[in-house]
Amino acid sequence: QVQLVESGGGLVQPGGSLRLSCAASGFTFTDYWMSWVRQAPGRGLEYVSQINTDGDETGVAVSMKGRFTISRDNVKNIVYLQMNDLKVEDTALYYCMRDLGSWGQGTQVTVSS
Repeated sequence: QVQLVESGGGLVQPGGSLRLSCAASGFTFTDYWMSWVRQAPGRGLEYVSQINTDGDETGVAVSMKGRFTISRDNVKNIVYLQMNDLKVEDTALYYCMRDLGSWGQGTQVTVSS
């Protein structure tokens, strides 16, 4: 069974940084591209970033470009999202995703002064 467990969220001030982690199990991690998406009240699911099997970033949302970086460890089966220069607007529940049918439980990121 596919399992994706996000962690690393928390409360930070604007301009701060967080690194989110997603531990994957139940499938051959190295065979799949992975993504991060987020959800905030009043918004739909919003694309954040995607990474291919070799560890190359294949896309990032415009509002997060230059601030967020996706990476992966194909030995530990972990996907990361490094979040820098956080803004209040980044407050959301962050999910990692293998595909539309494979989601984690999410980790909450709250950016507030």
